[in-house]
Amino acid sequence: MNTASSGPGASGETKPPGKGKWPLSLWLLLIGLVLAVHLVLIFAFGGRKPVTPRPVINAPALALADGSSDWLILNDPTLFALPSREGFAGPAWLEPPHVEFHRQEWTEPPRWLQLPGGELGAIFSQFMQTNPLATFQFELKPPPRFTAPLVPLEPNFAGASTLHIEGDLAWRPLLTPMPLPSWPYADVIAPSRVQVLVNGAGEVVSAVLLPSDIPGEVQDADADQRALELARAARFATGPGLTVGRLIFDWCTVAPAATNAPAGS
Repeated sequence: MNTASSGPGASGETKPPGKGKWPLSLWLLLIGLVLAVHLVLIFAFGGRKPVTPRPVINAPALALADGSSDWLILNDPTLFALPSREGFAGPAWLEPPHVEFHRQEWTEPPRWLQLPGGELGAIFSQFMQTNPLATFQFELKPPPRFTAPLVPLEPNFAGASTLHIEGDLAWRPLLTPMPLPSWPYADVIAPSRVQVLVNGAGEVVSAVLLPSDIPGEVQDADADQRALELARAARFATGPGLTVGRLIFDWCTVAPAATNAPAGS
């Protein structure tokens, strides 16, 4: 007969899975405790004290015998090549004697500078002889401005009308013939004055009739209109630029033709 073996293995019971293992939270707690213990130990025993040197007691000392230092200087190869305090010229080269400075209080009695009277102005005179100045004239007044005289085309009191040219235009010759008529009028009429502007080619650019400057003169409208027409048609010689002038027309008047009176007057 088969008999059932007794024992824990024979009972057929199995251990639950995961029994006997530490959970994760327990591991983290253990690690935190270990770190805390390390920090406590570091702060408790980590401080270092400065190391104080131990005083030297009974140390050996080296001292030279009296008078032996002069013999050691002889071992220097530059003793006689370079200046040094221990050389034969040390007192002369490196230890110059102290020289005291004594300021000299020197004064001179006041005296007048001698200036001979014959030499006064001699230097200036010599300079003027060797450096002559250029001569020039001072123009204190502007040069006079020459104006052309009134040149009538016909003599005064002639039996025909005349033309006078005034201003800068008088220097430019008149090129075109200008027939001047006589006006049938019983009295004397005032001259017609026309101001003209002439360009460089000699053409009249502008013509303006000027009013009479003499009170009481008798102006004739037909004569003034004829003067404007003649002034616009005038041509002058070429010039450097615009020229302003005045054309004065002195009209000659003739007595009007007599008419027969009506019968029985």
